Amino acid sequence: CRIGELVKRAVELGFPALAMTDHGNLFGAIEFYETCLKHKIKPIIGVEAYVAPKGRTDRSAGGIKDSNYHLVLLARDLDGYRNLLQLVSIAYLEGFYYKPRIDKEVLAKHRAGLIALTSCLKGVANFHLMQGQADAARKEVDDLAEILGRDNVYVELQNHGLAQEDKMRPELLRLAKDLRLKTVATNDVHYLDSKHAASHDALMAIQTQTTIDDPHRLRYERPEFYLKSAGEMRALFPETPEALASTLEI
Repeated sequence: CRIGELVKRAVELGFPALAMTDHGNLFGAIEFYETCLKHKIKPIIGVEAYVAPKGRTDRSAGGIKDSNYHLVLLARDLDGYRNLLQLVSIAYLEGFYYKPRIDKEVLAKHRAGLIALTSCLKGVANFHLMQGQADAARKEVDDLAEILGRDNVYVELQNHGLAQEDKMRPELLRLAKDLRLKTVATNDVHYLDSKHAASHDALMAIQTQTTIDDPHRLRYERPEFYLKSAGEMRALFPETPEALASTLEI
């Protein structure tokens, strides 16, 4: 998504605010902030951080899949923005292993002004739940709540029509209830409109140095990773309106 087009589309959809959470970096934060202000929409600056399971200096993981899980961090205020800058810098300077990574230790040191969302299927909760490790998932999310404060951590629900998400949502709802945490419904945005899915698919093939015809390449299974309207999101989460309300709360 190009920032200008992303913000304009959010305005067209009547969004009062918009967050941008690039993977592991804040490179677009200033342009995003200025563009949002120009179009009179509230900018929320964030990052989808890579978290090292065993600590940011650990290099023992056998491959990229085991080297990190994802965690969305949003700045509540200026302190939060400053802490995001610190965390991203540390991720590159101290934690880089396949990806720029942080850990719970540095998050605890730079926690002021931050909100956390447990992220996608590669996120902190799903990372363990998909392996049948409910206790480990509970501990990781509870640790987050202890670090950031229970009001600043949201269990993230997604519905891109993926079978794995359908399987995980009841587990995530149970986790949120057990830990007395709120839920939030989100949608990954990798392109602006559903009709852009084919172009995005071609881009993914180019980035991974393969071809569209390769059945084993990295790809998104369904054309659902676009900026959806409030109505579309309501249709996807009819049983959890409180999770949709959390987006406005945040």
